[in-house]
Amino acid sequence: MAVSVIIKTLNEEKCIAATIESALKALETVGGEVIVADSGSSDRTIEIASRYPVVIAQISPPARPSCGIGPQLGFQYSRHEHICLLDGDMLLDDDFLEVAEAFLADDPEVAGVTGHVQEMLTSNLEFARRVTRNAPENRIGAIDRMNGGGLYRRAAIEAVGYLSDRNLHGYEEFDLGIRLRSAGWKLHRLDRRFVRHFGHTENSYRLLVRRWKSKYLFGIGELLRASIGQPYFLQLMRELPELKLWALVYLWWAASLGLLLVMPSKALALGIVLAILAGVVGLMSLRKGDLAWDFIRSLPGSSMRRRCPSASSGRAASPMRRSRASCSEPRRERAKPVRRGSDASGIRPVRTRIRSVASGARSFARGSQRQPARFRLFPAEYHDRRRASSRRRRQWRARIRALAR
Repeated sequence: MAVSVIIKTLNEEKCIAATIESALKALETVGGEVIVADSGSSDRTIEIASRYPVVIAQISPPARPSCGIGPQLGFQYSRHEHICLLDGDMLLDDDFLEVAEAFLADDPEVAGVTGHVQEMLTSNLEFARRVTRNAPENRIGAIDRMNGGGLYRRAAIEAVGYLSDRNLHGYEEFDLGIRLRSAGWKLHRLDRRFVRHFGHTENSYRLLVRRWKSKYLFGIGELLRASIGQPYFLQLMRELPELKLWALVYLWWAASLGLLLVMPSKALALGIVLAILAGVVGLMSLRKGDLAWDFIRSLPGSSMRRRCPSASSGRAASPMRRSRASCSEPRRERAKPVRRGSDASGIRPVRTRIRSVASGARSFARGSQRQPARFRLFPAEYHDRRRASSRRRRQWRARIRALAR
């Protein structure tokens, strides 16, 4: 049975060529298509991907990047009965699709099957912990989510409405997993490798700042709001371990704010808060052995680059060598055909632009001047609510600053 491979991308020019080539090679045995779902890359990701026989769908303003928008965008353009989801910095194993399809054929109650995600770059503390941590979602057999992607059954996704919530900035795999399991489907992890992952080499502090700016840290709150009123809400509250961590963080924030408001000496209160923070960082540094060095590397002037596999090889290419090659290559004219996305699942449609397309009945020829019908991504009431919410946040910040004085 043919497979639609969806590759989620956002500024993945260093790895996208090797990722596409690995997907095309894996499809030689089962057949199918490759869809690059881009969340508005500003680098050469689209230019590089357009050299391959793939479908490229890219969001355009006013839509903004999020973890949930890429998978749903790719799903809207997929055609086959099985959907394989992976990131733009992963290399798909050659024979995984064939083995996974056989497993789905043998067990019709399984909605998705995945394998191990091999972390190739473990200089970052988080990715190093992924290798050693025995979390429930990483175990062999029945699992609650498929972190990193895997092979899904289209019938199961259509039964729960949609692939991913486009409003989520994180935890979209958990959201899909709990919706599938609440509908009676199962998820399974095979004892074999699914992909090789070339993740970030930034230290823990810089990665935290990156995730704050990209709103990835807001994903838990967004997931909770989206699940209110759903039959799986209580199950989500029990199974999401990060809720306990965030409860401790909010408790510390409340205690710090209380000290600043109650104690007469603001300098002493601020000193106590900073001492508690320094103590927590110090204890974690002694326990992990990497946080202190990560903090030094996070200071201005220090940097680390991600090493990605070169195209047509499994080796990690030098970032400097890849940058020189990209500078010497002529810049190609980008195609202008566009296509409006549609979503039969009930989610508002995503406005998209097709940069290059593969052959097929659902594809437009490159260079076409077809223009999309203009439409608003959100109703006017949505923008009014956003402006009112921003105004209320500014008012609360002003009140907090006034009390702190």
